[in-house]
Amino acid sequence: MRSLILMWLLSFFLIACGSEPKTHTENLNTEIKPASKATISHNRSLAKQLPFGDETDFLLAKRGFIESIPGAQVKNTEGREVYGLSQMQFLQGTAPDTVNPSLWRQAQLNVLNNGLFKVVDGIYQVRSLDLANMTLVQGESGWIVIDPLTSAETAAAALALANKALGEQPVSAVIFTHSHADHFAGITGVLTKEQLASGSIDIIAPEGFAEEAISENVRTGNVMQRRALYQFGNLLPSSPEGFVSSGLGNRVSDGEHGIATPTIEITETGAEMTVDGVDIVFINTPGAEAPAEIVFFFPQFNALCMSEIANHTLHNIYTLRGAKTRDAKAWSRYIEYAMEKFGDKTEVVFSSHHWPTWGKDEAIDYLAKQRDLYKYIHDQTLRLANHGYDMVEVAERLELPENLSQAWANRGYYGTVNVGAKAVYNRYLGYFDGNPANLHPIPQEEAAEHYIDYMGGEAIMARARQDFAQGNYRWVAMVLKHLVFAEPKNEQARYLLADSLEQLGYQAESGIWRNFYLSGAKELRHGIEYREEMLPDEDIVARVPLQLLFDAMAVRLNGEKAADADIRLNIDMTDTGEKYLVVVQNGVLHGYPGRHSSEPSASLALNSSDLRMMFSGLVGAPTLIKDGRLKVSGNPLALIKFGRLFDKFDRNFSLVTP
Repeated sequence: MRSLILMWLLSFFLIACGSEPKTHTENLNTEIKPASKATISHNRSLAKQLPFGDETDFLLAKRGFIESIPGAQVKNTEGREVYGLSQMQFLQGTAPDTVNPSLWRQAQLNVLNNGLFKVVDGIYQVRSLDLANMTLVQGESGWIVIDPLTSAETAAAALALANKALGEQPVSAVIFTHSHADHFAGITGVLTKEQLASGSIDIIAPEGFAEEAISENVRTGNVMQRRALYQFGNLLPSSPEGFVSSGLGNRVSDGEHGIATPTIEITETGAEMTVDGVDIVFINTPGAEAPAEIVFFFPQFNALCMSEIANHTLHNIYTLRGAKTRDAKAWSRYIEYAMEKFGDKTEVVFSSHHWPTWGKDEAIDYLAKQRDLYKYIHDQTLRLANHGYDMVEVAERLELPENLSQAWANRGYYGTVNVGAKAVYNRYLGYFDGNPANLHPIPQEEAAEHYIDYMGGEAIMARARQDFAQGNYRWVAMVLKHLVFAEPKNEQARYLLADSLEQLGYQAESGIWRNFYLSGAKELRHGIEYREEMLPDEDIVARVPLQLLFDAMAVRLNGEKAADADIRLNIDMTDTGEKYLVVVQNGVLHGYPGRHSSEPSASLALNSSDLRMMFSGLVGAPTLIKDGRLKVSGNPLALIKFGRLFDKFDRNFSLVTP
């Protein structure tokens, strides 16, 4: 009997702490780990499944090359690098074990092909000098600039590169393809502030651009920016064990950001316009890749610009940084419409990311597969949902047919089929899966404590080590997140969870999945990398519609503190003559344009710029009063009380730890 007990104990010990887990246990620390056997096997298996012998994209990405900036290095006026690719030169040869070989290929295509390229005579692109491309079209008097990148510094460098290689020319017009910052925020790099103020250079954008460009980052700006640090790998070093690509492009530049109000809005599909002697036909595509977006055709060049609704990757139907879920059906329909309207005339398709596709047949094949990519995910998600599968089950089951999945442009380097399916499900059916056990779940930290009470922390660790050794990293991550939330000081749990996320990152084909996994591992090993508070840019604040500003304030209002408050502020803007009424009541803030209260708590008189600055936190009311820029009548204590009702958001909150 004693020998049986000893054998049982020995058997349990070997199962829970066998040789591979024991070896790994000795390495539970803050160090970056190499690829495991399971990860190496996963990545090498994928290398056999995809047509790596097809070099077409490498030829297309190089085609038309004219000149580049050494190292793609761009510095600001203080000498700080805001963008550069010299640290990415490790992207040579075959993929290391720590990088999915398909993502490695995409990273090479983006990084190793940077600079100025000719699309056709009269159309040029600067690629890989930021996350997006900047396109320059030759007009009669100068450059029509399409999408002036994320930062003024990279936009100015791109324009200077084109002027150096092709001849100095002024900017005659600007087109913003859509309302994401990497396509407009570098505007002051191509136009002067005087030109922007006077409106002397036309800026063409889709209907609703101004509001959408700001609103996405106003109401949820803090949490979205925090998650974007993980999505784009801002916290990771560039290395085979760290950042290699975002899939959609390289890193996002880190320079001066701005915004401009369009002088011309495209309000209808089929709108035709001549811009500096160049004919353009526009298609409005709202609600797909961006809330406000246009694609357009150049008849004299036989060139179709698909903005960001056709790329050399599956795009995000839902983006991990957080944004409204996109309409995959509309997305597919817009591509179809562009094909029907311009397909028989198109000789080249180019976009706001990646490289062009030349040739009528090649362009149509590329667009058709992009069109069917989004429609397949849409239709098949709903088919499976109608069979009773929940969101996670649908995402796990859904796979693209081979004729779509084997097309390199359809691979999930940015978006993924898995997340796309969940996005479609959520758009139609919401987050609830119909199981009443999931109707009112316990919050994560409280639930974690119960899980550990049921299972026991030591037992979880023993089994997690075993599963890690077997390469079951997804399951280890799912289980250990509970232990980390219940016992945040349990270093062994944190380090094993970090190691699991790291291996998942090494296996990920999606650049942003990799970045999230590796950023999560970094947080678990080293804690939060604190960053200084970022105040909103004055140039952007000056252009924020007042109603959006009050919407942002309403989100920051602490409802518990404001539950019993009853405050009415009459506001007079001394420069525009406009008036506003701001009301706090029942824990809610309302902003009413063109109204005043007959019984205000206080009345404020200041110019519209100072109003925006004050309510955005760039300048305090006492400073404005002291400088004579703000006059307060009525009860000044009401303004003080009003100011104390708002939360200040921490931009350094944790994502994978409590």
